[in-house]
Amino acid sequence: MLQRSMAVMGCLLLVAVLIASCTTVAPQGGATEPAAQEASAAAVTIGFAAPALYGGQQFIQQSLVNNATVKNWEVVTTNADADPQKQNNDIDSLIALGVKAIVTVPEDSAGICTAVEKAKAAGVPFYTIDRSPQGCGINMTVLSDNRLAGQQAGEVMVDELTKRYGEPKGKVLEITGNLSQNVGQLRRDGFHDIVDQYPNIEVIQKVGDWDAAKGQQIAIDVLTANPDLDGIYIHSDNVYGPGTKAAMDQLGRYFARGEEGHIVITGVDGGPWMLEAILNGIADGTGSQPVSDFGIVVSWIEKELNGETIEEGEVVQEGATWSPAKIVTNGDGTKELFLATTKVTAENINNPVIWTNMDKNFVMPTPVP
Repeated sequence: MLQRSMAVMGCLLLVAVLIASCTTVAPQGGATEPAAQEASAAAVTIGFAAPALYGGQQFIQQSLVNNATVKNWEVVTTNADADPQKQNNDIDSLIALGVKAIVTVPEDSAGICTAVEKAKAAGVPFYTIDRSPQGCGINMTVLSDNRLAGQQAGEVMVDELTKRYGEPKGKVLEITGNLSQNVGQLRRDGFHDIVDQYPNIEVIQKVGDWDAAKGQQIAIDVLTANPDLDGIYIHSDNVYGPGTKAAMDQLGRYFARGEEGHIVITGVDGGPWMLEAILNGIADGTGSQPVSDFGIVVSWIEKELNGETIEEGEVVQEGATWSPAKIVTNGDGTKELFLATTKVTAENINNPVIWTNMDKNFVMPTPVP
C-alpha cells in the first residue's frame, strides 16, 4: 500500500484520482542521465520501494524520510513484504504517480532490473540503498562497505579464537544472507578475506536468505551436529541474532564470554540486539553499518536533479560516521558510494558514532522465531 510521508489533500481517493491529483512530471531522459532541472522544495516527490520492514530496513526508510523532510520534499513509500515481484509492481505504481526519482533496497538484486528498465523508459532516475542491482545500471547506490564489515567480523572471530587456542583455529558456522544479492556476497567475501588466511579455521557455510526462522533452524541443526563448534558468524545480527541465542539456549550451549564453552558470535549490522548482546557477554563483535546516514542519497538525488555530475573518488566529511567514503563505478555503470563501517567490540560498545547509540528511542522489530 502506498503511504505518504506528509499529508496530501485528495490522496485518499480512488487510485485513478490519486494518480491524477498527486502526479508530478517525471524528468526526461534515462535513469543514468536525468535531465537538469531545479529541484525546488515545493516540487519534489520521490518514491521509496522498501523490500520489507524487517531488521534495519525500517530505520533505512526513516533515514530517507528524515533527509527528504529537511529539504521539504515528500516521500511516497511502499512495502513489498519480501516479495520481489510485489516490489517491481510497487515501483510501477511509483512511476505512474510521476515521482521525480525512485529509491529502493532491492529484494532481488537481479530481478529489480525489470523495474529499472521501466523507470528508464519513463525518464525516472533510479537509486538504491544497501544493495546494488546486478545486470543493469542505475544512477547511484549508497551502501555500507559490506566487504569491510565482513572483514571486521572476521578479525574479531580470529582474535577470539586465538585467545582461546593460542592460534587461529576452530570450527565456525557462517549463516549467510541471500547470496543472490551483492550485500550477502560482500559480507561473505569480506569474512573469508580474513579467516581463509588460516587453514586451521574450518567454516561451515549455510544460506539463511535473511529469514530469521530459517537462520534459527540452521543454528539448531549445526550446533546439534557439531558439539565442538567454536563460533558463529551471522550476516545480519538484526535478523539472525535472537534466533541464534535461542538455539544455544534450547540446546544448553549458551555460555557467556569468558566462560568455558563460550561460542564466539560475530556479525554485521550493529543493531540494538547485537549491541546489547555484546554488552552482556552473549556476542563478541560486529561491523556496524552507518544506517542512520543511508538517507544522504537524497543529497545526491538533488545534485543530479540540478544537473550536477557524480564524480568518482574519496568523499570526506569531518565528523561523519561514514567518512571516509568512496565513489566508484561498477561493471554495470552504476556509481556506488561506499560508506565506512565501524568495528564494535566490548571495548568500544558505547561509541556514540554507532547508529544504535545515536537513537536510543528506535525500537527494532522483533524477528519472527
